[in-house]
Amino acid sequence: MRKTLFTTAAAGAIVASGVATTAMAEDLTLCWAAWDPANALIELSKDFEAQSGHTMSFEFVPWTSFADRMLNELNSGGQLCDLMIGDSQWIGGGAENGHYVKLNDFFEANGISMDDFLPATVTGYAEWPKGTPNYYALPAYADVVGWTYRKDWFERPELQAEFMEKHGRALDVPASLEELRDIAAFFQGREIDGTTVYGAAIYTERGSEGITMGVTNVLYNYGFEYENPEKPYDLEGFVNSAGAVAGLELYKEIYDTGTPPGSSNWYMGENIDAYRSGQVAMQMNFAFIWPGVEADENVGGGKSGYFPNPAGPAGQFAQLGGQGISVVAYSQKQDAALEYIKWFAQPEIQQRWWDLGGAPALRAVVEAEDFAASQPYAQAFLDSMAIVKDFWAEPAYADLLIPMQERMHNYVIAGEGTAQEALDGLVRDWTEVFEDEGKL
Repeated sequence: MRKTLFTTAAAGAIVASGVATTAMAEDLTLCWAAWDPANALIELSKDFEAQSGHTMSFEFVPWTSFADRMLNELNSGGQLCDLMIGDSQWIGGGAENGHYVKLNDFFEANGISMDDFLPATVTGYAEWPKGTPNYYALPAYADVVGWTYRKDWFERPELQAEFMEKHGRALDVPASLEELRDIAAFFQGREIDGTTVYGAAIYTERGSEGITMGVTNVLYNYGFEYENPEKPYDLEGFVNSAGAVAGLELYKEIYDTGTPPGSSNWYMGENIDAYRSGQVAMQMNFAFIWPGVEADENVGGGKSGYFPNPAGPAGQFAQLGGQGISVVAYSQKQDAALEYIKWFAQPEIQQRWWDLGGAPALRAVVEAEDFAASQPYAQAFLDSMAIVKDFWAEPAYADLLIPMQERMHNYVIAGEGTAQEALDGLVRDWTEVFEDEGKL
């Protein structure tokens, strides 16, 4: 995204004293990605329509074109969207470019406290600059990369015995990424129930954000850092540290030894399809898929298990997904849009959001005593949300993502060069972006 200045004084005046009652019913349009949670939100929003008298319309775009479509909409000052559930990485651009209404005064006037939401989601979805109490979204959908596995396959006595003989440990949820690599290789090309299966479906997609959202789950745990913690935008030795190189090499090893043939450009949808059709023993994917897995007649009902991204030598982290919901600064219906935000923040609505297959970030819901037992995947969700890290949320997010996609795919999938060369090149690319932005 390129910086463009927009006047938001009028928007600030609207939220200064809360939301006035809208005199007439409005037709609000909410923009988001086209995926299962969006369908749940349509159902949930019927309650808002009944209470408010407003009508909700929805503009849902497939993930592979979601960023291009919606960032173009924001950058052009378009009025299609009154509410935007934008990706976590957009928050910097949404704030600095004037795309999103700042919500601090509205939150204060309506008794909405960010202390009531999971801290990682406030930082990831709502704050800009990071670590400051400046809010441009309400945490809407808590998501994180985790793992799904064929629990019924893992429990087979003959496979347990063979794995124990080979590795000296039980075939079970991996405690480390190296153990995950071994399990993927163990299942690779194996015949189960007369079908050839493979180890794991991982993110490899190049065109949007896929391989970045995958490889970071290994890079983080091997010591990769976006920048020097003591000096912002100082990248050398952090992005391309020895640990980061080892992590990138491991991701390539998992791809080379444990993934299905033809999986060189896979993201969420392809991984779901491979898992549900019985092609793979494990699947990397965002947690949003877990309700659908559990309900699937082929792999649900106890056949599958769920676990957080395993640890590496530098710690245990997982790539943050999820989004916040913002009021678009160019909307002509901001009062009504803010009514929706207020309605959505209510604890009873957040609980119903979970019941319908959404993923709330409200602590009153996810920290309730019965939450972990509410679904087979609920504990894995909690454990995963406790270890999240996110990609850059800088206004230049898109310019930072493009070279990472290219360099990670060229090394991991195409086998070009070395891991060190890929990360050294990324340092040069990102340094150039920050120089162009005036950050260096």
